[in-house]
Amino acid sequence: MTQPAERMPRCYALVPCAGIGARSGADGPKQYVPLAGRAMVAHTLAALAAVPRLAATLVVLSADDAAFESAVPGYGAHEATQWLARCGGSSRAATVANGLQVLVERGAQPDDWVLVHDAARCLVQPAWIDRLIDACLPDEVGGLLALPVADTLKQADAQGRVAATIDRSAKWAAQTPQMFRLGLLQRALAAIGDAPTDEAGAIEALGLQPRLVVGDAANFKVTWPGDFALAERLITTARSAA
Repeated sequence: MTQPAERMPRCYALVPCAGIGARSGADGPKQYVPLAGRAMVAHTLAALAAVPRLAATLVVLSADDAAFESAVPGYGAHEATQWLARCGGSSRAATVANGLQVLVERGAQPDDWVLVHDAARCLVQPAWIDRLIDACLPDEVGGLLALPVADTLKQADAQGRVAATIDRSAKWAAQTPQMFRLGLLQRALAAIGDAPTDEAGAIEALGLQPRLVVGDAANFKVTWPGDFALAERLITTARSAA
């Protein structure tokens, strides 16, 4: 009797897109600020769409988001791979947790992988995402893109003066995507609530050690007003070189 083929875990991308971008100085949510002729999040989604091993990408919006469809026209046309849900929470962790439940409702299994990626990391490249997938598929925990810290780190006091210089050895700056099993990430977020600022922090709270996978300096999160001009310049330069 023929044995059924072993099920291979799938990879999904989940993009929290419910933030308001309070630090960016933009008039509205920063993910919709145009960069080089396209909304920031459109660049992000284009990079994810170019990774064949991603079975689908789920974008999680706030319940009252009325801007996404005009900012990213045509998203959702490929119903098998482009998913949208208006179930964003009051924090990043809540938004991700709600998105994970949507993936479950759409058929994702506990052993499937979820790559959570910031909408504002719009310069991510498919090759970097593939590097993360290659490193994490055989790993028991999962991991994240990150970079060793090169700058000297200073701790500030309440008056904005240096209180201490922090040893930068073995320090890494976390990036995204961050890739973990769906069931494990659900359990981690349920246990820790809204406290973590990234998914790896929730996994760490379970006593596990995510793998650090070398990212790229260009994979920065557009956060401050000056970041928009830098991101646009890098996008334009990449286009010219293509």
